[in-house]
Amino acid sequence: MRFQIPEKVQYIIDTLENNGFEAYAVGGCVRDMILGNKPEDWDITTSAKPHEVKKLFRRTVDTGIIHGTVTVLIENEHYEVTTYRLDGVYDDGRHPKDVTFTGSLEEDLKRRDFTINAMAYNPRKGIIDLFHGMEDLKNRLIRCVGNASERFEEDALRILRAVRFCAQLDFHIEEHTRIAIINKAGMLRKISAERIRIELTKLLVSDNPDRLRLLYELKISRIVLPEFDRMMITEQKNVHHAYNVGEHTIMTVSAVAGKVGENRFTSRERCILRWTMLLHDIEKPSTISIGEDGQNHFYGHQEKGAMTAKRILKDLKFDNDTLEAVVHLVRWHDYRFVLTPVGIRRATRKIGKEYMELLFEVNYADTCGKNPKNNTEKFKRLEEARRLYKEMLANNECVSLKEMKISGKDLIKAGIKPGKRMGLILNRLLDAVIENPSLNERETLLNMALSMKI
Repeated sequence: MRFQIPEKVQYIIDTLENNGFEAYAVGGCVRDMILGNKPEDWDITTSAKPHEVKKLFRRTVDTGIIHGTVTVLIENEHYEVTTYRLDGVYDDGRHPKDVTFTGSLEEDLKRRDFTINAMAYNPRKGIIDLFHGMEDLKNRLIRCVGNASERFEEDALRILRAVRFCAQLDFHIEEHTRIAIINKAGMLRKISAERIRIELTKLLVSDNPDRLRLLYELKISRIVLPEFDRMMITEQKNVHHAYNVGEHTIMTVSAVAGKVGENRFTSRERCILRWTMLLHDIEKPSTISIGEDGQNHFYGHQEKGAMTAKRILKDLKFDNDTLEAVVHLVRWHDYRFVLTPVGIRRATRKIGKEYMELLFEVNYADTCGKNPKNNTEKFKRLEEARRLYKEMLANNECVSLKEMKISGKDLIKAGIKPGKRMGLILNRLLDAVIENPSLNERETLLNMALSMKI
């Protein structure tokens, strides 16, 4: 098989070979080429030692020189070039204590995680596939190179990577690899929260987030997200539901934000929406009750869930913007819109205009995971809410203090002193404008403010 590789990658390989060294594109970029996907990154492996690589290229960075990696800079792009190596003992379940450079490509490929990531490519020599990676690609399998237990003992993050690749590629896990994951899942306790967050997010934003189920089946979630295990065993005996909390959650995650290629949301919004659906019912197991009608109820799960979501996202070291957005949407995910213009303006004031489109998507996904027999009316109500919201936007109706045509400065000029009373006046004016948008005129609002008895 022959592939067209980027000109700069070809230049690096040619430069190394012209100076007596072996060089190959390796890992994920080879896998993606074979699958017909565009590689995100290009990694190169070579028989040249790091100091020899540095001599051959004008601009380099010692990004991981101890482990054999030199980054070659060409114009505004960078490429990691790593010397063939053997990994030493993995003391921390993540990184080798030391490495030994080798002249053998085979020895280098042996240390890699999965067969589909252990292939190398050279334009003149073709694909080097020593561990049947091509066959596993054809059979859509994730299989460890060599002994699966040893691979996971070396680096426990590979456990999560296996599930993540299943989601990204729509593959399945080979049986021996699957058994090893179950046996070694506890080693994930050694992995940093940041690394776990990255892998879980890649899984969630993929086109197959239903692979979340594997986290439960392979005993992974009990380590990285034990709340998910509780959802998977919590039934919902309720006319609105047909699935347990966990299965409902998986369905909603799959329904939100559509396929990657649809580009309906930015990558940031996609991340927020997928994490929101994963966590939106996180506290249903702790709030379950049985009503007089024999139905399950989950009073207060929204507020309690928001607090739990905040803790989980903090523990995973999320940035504040993402954390705040997810927590806010979890808090309001069950909001019942009043289907009148005033009702939509009140909702927008309470929830925030910046969150409304996301909340509509959350509502849609949440409904997709409920009892299909009772969803028709729910979808109709949601569409009407969307229509009213778009109408509100088209009319430029005021729903926040910053959109009012009067401010605190105007009230001060009119003789109203700053303080609690001014805040009350402004909020009462906003109440009035939300009820009647035509009142949002500076002189009208100023006269109303001056006549208020507060």
